[in-house]
Amino acid sequence: MTPLIEALLLQAGYNAALVAVGAALLGFAAGAAGTFLFLRKRALVSDAVAHATLPGVGLAFITMVWLGGDGRNLLGLLAGSAVTAGIGLLAVEWMTRRTRLSEDAAIGAVLSVFFGLGIVILTVIQTMSSGRQAGLESFLLGSTAGMLFQDAIVIAVGGSLAVLATWVMRRPMTLVAFDAEYAAASGVNVPGIDRLMMALVMAVTVIGLKIVGLILIVAMLIIPPVTARFWTERSQSLIWYAGGIGAVSGYLGAALSASAPDLPTGPIIVLVAAGLFLLSLFLAPARGVAAAVFRHRRFQRKVHRRQGLLALARQEPIHDELTLRVLRGEGLIRADGVATETGRAQAAKIARDERRWDVAREIHQDTGLTGRYDGLTPIEDVFAPDEIAEFDSRIGGPRAIGEGL
Repeated sequence: MTPLIEALLLQAGYNAALVAVGAALLGFAAGAAGTFLFLRKRALVSDAVAHATLPGVGLAFITMVWLGGDGRNLLGLLAGSAVTAGIGLLAVEWMTRRTRLSEDAAIGAVLSVFFGLGIVILTVIQTMSSGRQAGLESFLLGSTAGMLFQDAIVIAVGGSLAVLATWVMRRPMTLVAFDAEYAAASGVNVPGIDRLMMALVMAVTVIGLKIVGLILIVAMLIIPPVTARFWTERSQSLIWYAGGIGAVSGYLGAALSASAPDLPTGPIIVLVAAGLFLLSLFLAPARGVAAAVFRHRRFQRKVHRRQGLLALARQEPIHDELTLRVLRGEGLIRADGVATETGRAQAAKIARDERRWDVAREIHQDTGLTGRYDGLTPIEDVFAPDEIAEFDSRIGGPRAIGEGL
């Protein structure tokens, strides 16, 4: 059995299995919680929140050492990171609302200042003689080597609460994400909902520091919802799609990292999420690149078919090679360019439908109805049979057009 298969089946050792399960739980929570941040178009706020956690990690370490501890208690470090992340979030909101700075400028200021402060504090910690400061910088990119069962419990409980809050508040958050002005007019507390979204992001950011670190957690909050958007049009489904994609990314990334011990877990998880994004970008059935190319080619074929049949109805020569290939492929013309029986019948119908639409525009003054004519939509999809019969009576019946074919 290969190391990768063993890791996927949770047989690569206790720590590897613990990391895989924890990463999957974190991925699900991050994907679900980041959904409305993505829909609200505030993805960069998560970057500021993530970078604002670093000073809290350092200050929490110093505080715990000062109180007589070793400074490496995970709950204490997470509590400290939550405090400074909350301060950073409030700073962004205050600057956006109280000054003339745009949100992206406020985010840039908070991100750089807090991250710089955090680096300074970590540098000071390295000079301390007490505490166990070695490896504290792993909170930048994550470190799973020393992950304990208690750490997995923290991730599971915190992630579950974040997902539960997201699901319970999905309706007001959906309304705010798509139309904040209408939500405010409907009595929804838009600033409060925005703070809730940010609080959920902050919670996921804090619990994800152990696995992917403060720099890469932003990717886990944004990439899964962006990927899920290719597969669904419904916001409620988007939550579960994003959570599922995040969970798969976390699990596969942790398994890949366990099968090749020299590979860091956090970056591999993010790269797996990016790989799923690229697959969705190209292969999603409705919004993917491949589907768009297929729709475009199908549209081109319809246009060439219509133009070719109109040329047959008017007994005009066809010079476009693609049009000839389309008509030959459907058996509408022979190899020498002469229309087949089926081709003559289809040409007669196309010409007759053109006249029918002319009559429809004369009868109906409703541009919303007659404006639907694009030359490709069958008239039977727009008008009832009795209306089409009336059009035919005005143009002399269905045989009046195309009799010369």
